[in-house]
Amino acid sequence: MRFRFAGIASLVVLIASAAALGASPALKPFERGTWQGVLRGHAGRPVLVHFWGVTCGPCKVELPLLGRFAKEHPEIDVVTVSADLVPNLPAATQSMLDKAGLASTENFIFNDGFVERLRFEIDPAWQGDIPRTMLISPEGTITTIEGSAEIADLEKWSAQQLSKH
Repeated sequence: MRFRFAGIASLVVLIASAAALGASPALKPFERGTWQGVLRGHAGRPVLVHFWGVTCGPCKVELPLLGRFAKEHPEIDVVTVSADLVPNLPAATQSMLDKAGLASTENFIFNDGFVERLRFEIDPAWQGDIPRTMLISPEGTITTIEGSAEIADLEKWSAQQLSKH
């Protein structure tokens, strides 16, 4: 009886482990200090940081395009931040990232009731409009695109980053 129970328990653990390996990485909480951590974590590499939201119409169109861009440009680090002002639901956020092909990128979700503080930490002039994309060169130069980013502009920026290094 004990062997049967141990065998079943082992099987359950094996199935759970396999499911976890195939699952999307969890959304990371974007809290006070996270922005500086993102900048430090990607220092010396070109990085595209995209702020978006589940309730943002243009974001629904742009996310799959960014997913394709990320897949075609593995030399560019892609970070997404769900910065919706309405209740930010992790399940809906993760579902949209999965469908857009962005599940394997580094993904955050605003996790602070005082979102103005988070926006101010990122850019004191940011009023909260999304989508918003920040292109950060390996040298730390930041170019901000307010509204939807044109993929042609991202391609051009990517090529510039690669030609420098």
